[in-house]
Amino acid sequence: MRQTAFLCYAVFILAVSCFGQTTQNQSDYHAEIKQAAIAFVNTLDKLHTRIALLEFSDTARSKWNNLPVGLRARAGMSVGNMTDEQRKLFHRILSASLSSQGYLKASSIMQLDNLLNNYYDSIYYRKEINDTTYGFVRSLLWSPRNYYLAFFGQPTDSIWGFKVEGHHLSINFTFVNDKLSVTPFFVGTDPAEYPITEYAGLRVLGQEEDLGIKLIHLLSETQQKKATMSTAVPGDIITAAESGKRLVNNWGILSSDMTKQQQKVLQYIIREFVFNLEYDKAVAEYEKIQKAGMDKIYFGWIGEYDEKKPHYYVLNGPTFLIEFDNNGGPRNSANHIHAIWREKGNEYGEDVLRKHYLTEKH
Repeated sequence: MRQTAFLCYAVFILAVSCFGQTTQNQSDYHAEIKQAAIAFVNTLDKLHTRIALLEFSDTARSKWNNLPVGLRARAGMSVGNMTDEQRKLFHRILSASLSSQGYLKASSIMQLDNLLNNYYDSIYYRKEINDTTYGFVRSLLWSPRNYYLAFFGQPTDSIWGFKVEGHHLSINFTFVNDKLSVTPFFVGTDPAEYPITEYAGLRVLGQEEDLGIKLIHLLSETQQKKATMSTAVPGDIITAAESGKRLVNNWGILSSDMTKQQQKVLQYIIREFVFNLEYDKAVAEYEKIQKAGMDKIYFGWIGEYDEKKPHYYVLNGPTFLIEFDNNGGPRNSANHIHAIWREKGNEYGEDVLRKHYLTEKH
């Protein structure tokens, strides 16, 4: 009896200790991002303060877009208008907020704009595209200089947020006291696989694609039929920034109807998106998904089971949504990826803000 009691006590102490450690890690995480943000804000002159530091209530906070800046203007201060010291601090904010894999993806997406320009320069000089097409491409203003950082509220406030956004990238963090919302989190690549020069074969979002292809091929023929919707592959993710659409109904195959091996790959896909965040925050977000029920997640597919042909997949869980679409590139060659992770009911901190305003006097 004493041994049982002792074991129960030991387990309780361990659980309390782990909870305290997780809470402490989360607090450290918030503090590191805040310090990096404050350091950046302290470098701003009056003009750039007005550009980069917006009110928390500004409508730009709760909007995102993945189009090039030549098509959609962005709020905030561009990398191109930053000094070198500010650019260094900008990258400190990114590296404090994201894991090494998340930081590498974000920075590579920005650099991919240069490669995209180089690619179109080369095919223009070979006369594979005409002046009109080349002029349109240049008007899109693809450039690592055209990514923007905007703060909403002061980083010293209890409620504030920031956005890093440009072509194929939208990172949105919202802080409400000790709570943090990290979605929508959008990433994209064009091309999905770079075709020429010493960069031939570069795939910034290769894992997101490979894991989806792997899972659909692991399913039996019966399971594939259940997972696959027989319709045309969408030209973009269904919940695209300007689509106005939401995925309300579940479709596809339930995780509970999969084998253990198939479920593992499903989990790898989720982790590939969630673990773009710094480790402690990623663990907390992944635990939310687990607690909501891993067996309640639907995996749906549209298109061919072939990387080189247009394809789309969705993971729809009780608390989150992941979409992946590869239906871009010339002649729908499946070489242009859009992907997003969304937290249901808490994008831009909707849920934590609601709870805060209900409990706090304003």
